[in-house]
Amino acid sequence: MVGAEVVFRYPLGAWLTNDGANHRVAILAFPQFRRDPDQEVHTGLHHTAFEYHSLTELAASYVRLRDVGIEPFFAMDHGMTMSIYYLDPDGNAVELQVDNFGSWDASQEWMRTSLEFHENPLGVFFDPERVVAALGEGLSHAEIHARAFAAEYLPDPLPDIPVPEVAG
Repeated sequence: MVGAEVVFRYPLGAWLTNDGANHRVAILAFPQFRRDPDQEVHTGLHHTAFEYHSLTELAASYVRLRDVGIEPFFAMDHGMTMSIYYLDPDGNAVELQVDNFGSWDASQEWMRTSLEFHENPLGVFFDPERVVAALGEGLSHAEIHARAFAAEYLPDPLPDIPVPEVAG
């Protein structure tokens, strides 16, 4: 799904990477582990994130997955990233994202200093189909991000997921 390769696998687990690291994800199936029925709404690890180099690459991955029947459970412009979230068969969330600033230093600075982020650290939902269409119309990443963050690409209906209120 995210272009990861298996570095090592054995009956109790596997280690995967999507870059030059020895691993980015560890998958374990130890006999004493059991499924957490509240996995999707419990406090703790929410998701694993994978970065794309461009919005075009992220959109292409969305289309590739959509075309084989894999649909996201929501997509959100967080301000610093545009992110599409999927659930794997076990209910683990996976975030596919692209940095909106083209620089982790710039996006981190925006997170630290932006009033927009401090007022809304979660961001704005968007419809990936509308982003794909905007790319097809020739809009730039910056233009699409601005429109998504301004709620111009809201999905209909909005995702039915718990989003906490931000305390002022």
